[in-house]
Amino acid sequence: MRTDAVPLPIPPARTPADLPAETPARTPARTPADLPAETPARTPARTPADLPAETPARTPAGAPVGAQAAAPAAPAGQARVLTLTGDALTPADVAALARRTLRPAVDATARDRVAGARDAALRATARKRVYGHTTGVGANRTTDVPASAADAFGMNLLRSHSGGIGPVVPDEQARAMLAVRLNQLLGAGSALGLDVVDRIADALASGHVPTLHAYGAVGTADLSALGELGLTLAGELPWSGGDPWTPPPAPVVLTHWDALPLMSSSALTIGQTALAATDLARLLDRLPLVAALTLTAVRGSAESYAAQVHARRPHPGATRLAARMRTLLADADWEAPLVQDPFGLRCLPQVHGAALEAAEALDRILGVELNAAAENPLLDADGLDYHHHGGFHQAGLALAGDQFRLALLGTAQLSTARLGVLVEPAFTGLAPYLAADVHGSSGIMITEYAAQSALAELRAFAQPVTLGHAVLSRGVEEHASFASTGARRLLDSVEPFRLVLACELLAAVRALRLRGLAPSGDGELRAFYDHADSVLDPTVADRNLTGAVTAAADLLTA
Repeated sequence: MRTDAVPLPIPPARTPADLPAETPARTPARTPADLPAETPARTPARTPADLPAETPARTPAGAPVGAQAAAPAAPAGQARVLTLTGDALTPADVAALARRTLRPAVDATARDRVAGARDAALRATARKRVYGHTTGVGANRTTDVPASAADAFGMNLLRSHSGGIGPVVPDEQARAMLAVRLNQLLGAGSALGLDVVDRIADALASGHVPTLHAYGAVGTADLSALGELGLTLAGELPWSGGDPWTPPPAPVVLTHWDALPLMSSSALTIGQTALAATDLARLLDRLPLVAALTLTAVRGSAESYAAQVHARRPHPGATRLAARMRTLLADADWEAPLVQDPFGLRCLPQVHGAALEAAEALDRILGVELNAAAENPLLDADGLDYHHHGGFHQAGLALAGDQFRLALLGTAQLSTARLGVLVEPAFTGLAPYLAADVHGSSGIMITEYAAQSALAELRAFAQPVTLGHAVLSRGVEEHASFASTGARRLLDSVEPFRLVLACELLAAVRALRLRGLAPSGDGELRAFYDHADSVLDPTVADRNLTGAVTAAADLLTA
């Protein structure tokens, strides 16, 4: 954080409690307490008490794109400042900015860096041909663009590339794109105008978003979405949403210095991935609590989590998960009735540990991409030169996303396996399906079907996008990562994963109640159980369980 940041208007925000927490291994969101004392003082909130609520997020039509309803905005004064410098943004920061629990400020030194890049660009283009500035793009890279036509060419580039199709991207995801692109541009890898940077910052602060369409990228830059942003900045397309008391950003005149650099990024893909990774980190952190309740309910064995086991096969994720389970079960006071438990309990470190490692691998990729000045061509202001390259290709992000979605599927499969254990009398000593023991009651039988249905969605979303291939632009762009598709599939995975875990949580709490058991001691597991016990309806008679599963799912993100 810097003291010379340029503060922006305060947006309404959700309360900090609404932002999902992260696993210990991942970088947590910067809470108000983490902000240094020198953070610029907030300007007084300009929100009259009788102003209407924030414009609701748009509901996407057609095929799912991972949309989730936006939470109501909190009073403006509750949002704290995050200063963007171009080199320190985290996935949790993106989520906080997109969900408006933090408001952006632009680092003054970074602004100066952007402002100073134009002179270097002028010198570089005076002595060499530069893609997208003095030439056409794609297969038209051999066509020279005269200086007299350069600015018109830039606007036409935005118009021609802005033709995205399909459902409208939800506002939260559009704000995530703005946050990512703003931070990347502060790295000054191009000669884009400072006024463009300021307008994007204004939009992020006020909540205004461009109308973006989901389909138009193949993992080699989000051309259509960023083209739509460019036309919105220029005033050719309208802004949407935003604070009702704040006008949308004023139109800005875009030149050839702005057009290609603005689009030379996968900011939407990266932002969507950051949102999903942040939400899934919270669920991955909760899963051991749910599994520990299941193990407690069936009096399972903790030998699978022994330090000696994992010292001899020290995979980081499995070792960390086993240590967490030992802590949660430290007060366990029973003798396990079985020599070995089913895989859902016994192989938890290996399967869930792999998911933790996949999450960390994705987080490392995101840490680079969020702070990358990767425009093609890339301006080297110190060397007064441009470098043509392929840094826009998101092969790494696509592969990391594929790995993470496949790992999520595995750990969700184990959750459904544990649910199967909980409804089986041989493991609990209770009636089948944890039913009231009267006349063939079905108990929670339907949760098995529901969990398997949600699991089928995860299985579909886990299909690796990197199996795709495309040859485009008259054969000169002959590979694609499809990271953009992977990002949407990762967002789509959040809710079914949460619901699978919720079904297990509901069953574990019910089994513990019916057996008259509770976790021993007064540690984290007991606190989690007591909270769940206070929230979940104790009725065991046959009834509709939709609300019960929903309540359990809410506990996982509380």
